[in-house]
Formats: sequence, structure tokens, C-alpha cells
Amino acid sequence: MEQTKQSAFKLNYKRTFIIGFAFFGILLLWQVYDSWCTPILTELFKTRLGIADERKVQYLVGIMMAIDNLAALILLPIFGALSDKTKTRFGKRMPYIAVGTIVCCALFPFIPLFFTQSNLVGVIVIMAMVVLFAMMYRNPAVALMPDMTPKPLRSKANGIINIMGYIGGAFATVLGIFFDFKKKYLQVDDKNFWIVETPFLVASVLMLISAVVLFLLIKENKIHDEVKDEMARGDAVSETADKVDDDKPLSKANKIMLFLILGAEFFWFMADNAVGTFLNNYIIYNTDSGQAATSVLTIVGGVASVAGFALGGMIASKIGRKWTLFGGLGLTLVSYAAWIILTFTAGVGDGAAAPIWLYPLFAIKGFGMSLVHVNSFPMVVELCNSKKIGRFTGYYYASSMAAQTITPVAFGALLLVPSFDWYLLPIYAAGCIALSLVVFFFVKNVRNTKTKFTSGLEALGEAED
Repeated sequence: MEQTKQSAFKLNYKRTFIIGFAFFGILLLWQVYDSWCTPILTELFKTRLGIADERKVQYLVGIMMAIDNLAALILLPIFGALSDKTKTRFGKRMPYIAVGTIVCCALFPFIPLFFTQSNLVGVIVIMAMVVLFAMMYRNPAVALMPDMTPKPLRSKANGIINIMGYIGGAFATVLGIFFDFKKKYLQVDDKNFWIVETPFLVASVLMLISAVVLFLLIKENKIHDEVKDEMARGDAVSETADKVDDDKPLSKANKIMLFLILGAEFFWFMADNAVGTFLNNYIIYNTDSGQAATSVLTIVGGVASVAGFALGGMIASKIGRKWTLFGGLGLTLVSYAAWIILTFTAGVGDGAAAPIWLYPLFAIKGFGMSLVHVNSFPMVVELCNSKKIGRFTGYYYASSMAAQTITPVAFGALLLVPSFDWYLLPIYAAGCIALSLVVFFFVKNVRNTKTKFTSGLEALGEAED
């Protein structure tokens, strides 16, 4: 049945924005977690081991961050598959979101509390518990969007979801500006307690509010009944190598497509996580600047990312998801290459602030990676039916978490090499992105030219439903 003979697909913008509150909480939590936990662990390891050079403990910091990601690698597919099979009066995803959020919010402020007590074991234990319950929350929360959105609309919907997530991340980065996390605040001192504690406390409160909004406004079972026919219609025009059959395993062509996407994803997350995990340490220890510089860089990248999220779905509808994503990887590689060149030609600054040229490069990187993220997740869940969305969401995050398990240890270990210094960060990231480009090039480009979408004022009318 050709799509042109039926009504056009319409994205429910209002519902999509509300579902985005789930991603708002996720990125808010992880932005604070990644930005603050690496310097916290660095100082605790330096103190415990009596080491003055922060580079000599980065492999330990990397191991601690990687252990958390290893737990996520195991837990995300489990919670995804469990939520696929769960049936309650609140829906199949909401119970996991509620429990995971409440426990995370209760535990998160204890990380800086144990830090100010110089309790390394306490910090590590709380970090592990936060990750456990965040994984209970994360997979079901992300799966909500494809649960309620037909396949042809998922890139546009994912753009909106990611914008909401980056708004959450922006709260964390603004906190980083107000609570400028310089080396002097990393000394164990009671007077510094609230400077370290406040970002964690605010993140917990905002994450809890976002989950309450989601829980009150999204009636999961009711919406599933309302969109059942539209979901089936979307499945009929999916962009896959072969048609997805509910009762059969993936075809060989679809399996190859899935493995190539996940393989490319692994390498781009190797790059992205290395920069995300170690950027704050790069700024603090390499340029002798404070947390504010990292926060401004993150905001610059975030603003550019929002533009990419807004445009990524529309670009994909014109040239296809594959080439939109491929172009995003290319832009990211250009930004890292420029970072490498300028590091050796212009230097990293005079110690008073981060080098000014980093800001436009982070804008290019942010825009490029937003084109990647907005299209990659829909490409993975395109390969399954509605009964397996949680499982395939688990596959997507298993690949990213595998990368995030390996990359902090790998980069931290490389810094142990006497001739290596922080200049290695963009080189490492560029190499990983280059590998990702090579792998993704072989993904089959599938475009459904028969799919009809609403546009202009007609599209906006759906937001009122």
C-alpha cells in the first residue's frame, strides 16, 4: 500500500516535548556526573597515593569511570528487554522510570559529601549505585519515543528529544559557571562543601521534577491504544534493507546493517566519551583554567547541537539518514583536526583561560555530532518491530557503553607514556572518528521516497492534540 494514498504522517509535537523531559533528566545527571566526578576522583587518588602529577592517576580515574560504564553495558539491555515484557496499569516503561529516578535523586548528593570527607571508597560505591539505578531509568525512558512515534517521524522526534536533553545539560553547565570548579576548591575543606555539593543537589531536584512531569502527563497505555494503527502504518514504510517481520529473525541484510551501525557508533562514542570524560581535566590541569571554561565550551557546543537537532530530521528527509549522519561525522573530524593543528601552532593559552579558538571548534563538533545522534538511534530501532523496541534500545546503548567502558581506561593509560601529554586528547578523538567514518560508509543507504509528511502550519496543528 503506497503511503501517498493515505493521510500524511503528523508528529505530535506536544507529546514529543513532554516525553523529552525523560531525556532532560538523563543529560542533566550525566553532565554533572562526568564534569565533577573526574576531578573529584583525580584529587582523591592523588591524596591516597601521594602523587603530585595528575597525569599519573588518570588511568585509575579512567578505570573507575569505565567500571560504571561496564555495569551499564550489562544492565541496559536487561532493563530494555524486561520493560518490553512488563505490563502494569502505569505502562511498561513508567515503573522503571519512577523507581530509577527516585533512587538516583536520593543517592546523587552523597558523592560530594563523601568527597569532602576524603572517603574514596564511599565516592566509588555511591557512583556505582547511581549508575545502577540510572540504567533502570535510562533505557525505558529513551524507548518511550519510538514506542509512540511512527518510524518515518523518529528522526524529527529524536531531534526534539535531544533538544530537551541539552536543555537539561545546559542547567548543569550554567551551574559550572556559577560554581567555578577550580583546583583550589578540590582541596578537602569544609568551607568548600557547598561549592561542590550544590550542582549535585540541584541536579537531583530538577531530575525529580522532570520525572514527575513525565509521569503526570504521559498516560502510556492510553497513548499506545491511540497510536496503534499509525505505528503499524509506519512499520510498513520503514527504511531497512529488508522488510521487518514480527515473527521472523532479522534477515542477513538487516543484520549486516545493524552490526555496521553499532560498530560505527562504538567508535564515535570512543571519541565523544574521551572528550566528555577528560575535557574538564584538560581545562583544569592543562590550561590552568576553571570549571567555568569547560561549562562555556559545553554551552557553545550545546547551542550548535540544538541547531543540528532541529535541522537533522529535515536534512535526513532530503538526503537520507545515512548521508546526514556521515556528514556529521565528517564535520566532527574537521573540528578535531583543527584542534590538533592549533594546539601545536597556536598553543593552549597563557594559563588564565582556555584558548579562544577552542570555542568555534566546539560549535562545529556540536553541530556535527548532533546530526549523528539525531539519526543513529532511529536507524537502530527502525530494524525492529514495536514489541522489541526496548531490546534494540539496549543494543544501541550496549554499543555506546562498550565504547565508554574502554575509552577512559585506554586514554588514561596512554597518558602514562612519558612522551604523551594532554595534547593527545584531540588526536585520540580524531582517530576514533576516522575509524567510525570508514565503518559507517558501508551501511546501506535506504530512503523511502513514498512517505508523505505534513509541513508548515498543518504540521504545527498536531501540537494542539
